[in-house]
Amino acid sequence: MNSYIKDQVEQFQVRNKNRGRLLVSCPDQPGIVSTISQFLFSHQANIIESSQYSTNPEGGSFFIRIEFECPNLDEKASKMEQEFTGIAGEFSMEWSFTHVYNLKKVAIFVSKELHCLLELLWEWQSGDLMADIALVISNHEEAREVVENLNIPFYHIPANKDIRQEVEEKQLKLLKEYDIDLIVLARYMQILTPTFVSANPNKIINIHHSFLPAFIGARPYERAYNRGVKLIGATSHYVTNDLDEGPIIEQDISRVDHRDNVDKLKKIGRGVERSVLVRAVKWHLEDRILVHGNKTIVF
Repeated sequence: MNSYIKDQVEQFQVRNKNRGRLLVSCPDQPGIVSTISQFLFSHQANIIESSQYSTNPEGGSFFIRIEFECPNLDEKASKMEQEFTGIAGEFSMEWSFTHVYNLKKVAIFVSKELHCLLELLWEWQSGDLMADIALVISNHEEAREVVENLNIPFYHIPANKDIRQEVEEKQLKLLKEYDIDLIVLARYMQILTPTFVSANPNKIINIHHSFLPAFIGARPYERAYNRGVKLIGATSHYVTNDLDEGPIIEQDISRVDHRDNVDKLKKIGRGVERSVLVRAVKWHLEDRILVHGNKTIVF
């Protein structure tokens, strides 16, 4: 980590030493917001941002994200979590507390195409992607120089369908060693096994180079060109065992026309892919995403 990035991280952690986030999902019922607010008030916490959503006020599901400032949060955190456990039981809540100054540890997986990786690294270098990029794993060597120039560990693990289990065992060992919180597939062109996915539920973000559900699977730009589409897009989603059908986090599109061949579509699409993936990763790092079935609520 160079000195500029280190300074950015230190300033961020100082600014947010008493900043916390609370995410809750539960059956909708009266009293949820009031109870949570009173709980935070009882610990001298000041709510900075609050967003909520209900699928149906009568028998639906309720979701809320609260960001708050709390004096001496580090000292109070354990007691607050213990007390909130009782409230969570009363309302049948799934919940999580996070401390903003604790940067999430990220592993990036990449193959030969580097545009999404480079976008993530640029955002990280500029201080706009607050994370600890702990390592980069690739089945090719193309990314080594740019990654190692930033003093990020790079691991080359050749992969194909015939040695997939052996490869994933090595990858999982590294993820455990580095205590990774989030895996980003920045155009990593390998299918993950159910074993790998189940070990990291809602912790793997992929970028798919089409506007899902159109053109699921391989070679979407070629298929889009053959279909004569006028819009192409990209989709960032959590990875599940159903190929390219996990909960969608973010999507975007760009207009194209009959003059654009496959190579032009790919060039235009790469720009969409970069921005879509970065937004999805940032929202995850900022604890803005709640998964509900095969959908997401993004606050």
